[in-house]
Amino acid sequence: MKIVFHDKYLPAYDDTPAGASNRLEPSLSVLMKDPTYEFVIPEPAPIEAIHRAHGNGHIRKVENNNYGSGLFDISLLGAGGAMMCAEFAAEGIPAFGLIRPPGHHASGDSCWGFCYFNNIAVSLLHVREKYGFTRGVVLDFDLHTGDGNINILGNFSGYEVINPAAPNERDYLYEVELSLKNAGPADIIVASAGFDQGISDWGGLLSPESYFSIGAMMKKYSLANCSGRRYALLEGGYNFPEMAKSVKAFCEGFRD
Repeated sequence: MKIVFHDKYLPAYDDTPAGASNRLEPSLSVLMKDPTYEFVIPEPAPIEAIHRAHGNGHIRKVENNNYGSGLFDISLLGAGGAMMCAEFAAEGIPAFGLIRPPGHHASGDSCWGFCYFNNIAVSLLHVREKYGFTRGVVLDFDLHTGDGNINILGNFSGYEVINPAAPNERDYLYEVELSLKNAGPADIIVASAGFDQGISDWGGLLSPESYFSIGAMMKKYSLANCSGRRYALLEGGYNFPEMAKSVKAFCEGFRD
């Protein structure tokens, strides 16, 4: 499995929990201990790819933000990492994007919740343009509903966004399983992979074992419905050492 990552994702880029220093280092450390993962370095997304998901006014707002030019650059690099993951998935190679900033709260002309550009939408619309993938499934297991995913992808036919909301671990996993069972065939599936629903994180709900199960369910769905084409992009997760355990478990279930 490919792990898409760039060293430029490591330094703090704003004063939000998602942009804090040392957020990705624990996850990077546990993934690098497995020699079967191949780390690949992305390039920034071209502006034309961002334009598929966002209006010019919103892009200019991100470029002229109060945090300085570095935020715009890292946002382009995050979206570029997402596009690389989607490219691998299109070739039947599963990929996990250890990227930031997160993106699922970024709508076409606005953003909030530590997000700037919508990595899910940018990447899905990229493979829609390049490969003709017009049917996609998004499993968003972040603690918070991915309103940006819904906002942008709702403008295009063929996309289903799943946001599980069950109040306990057993029912949550059942909801994921049932939702994927009912999703039907697709060209590709992607996870808005937020780990803030973790048992030791803000949501206090899901164990690392549950994240393994979610990864395995996505793998099973992809093999049955979209020729194995699957990828996942990091969203939330704020107890950094515990997030690393959940990231590792998810990837183990998700991988080949």
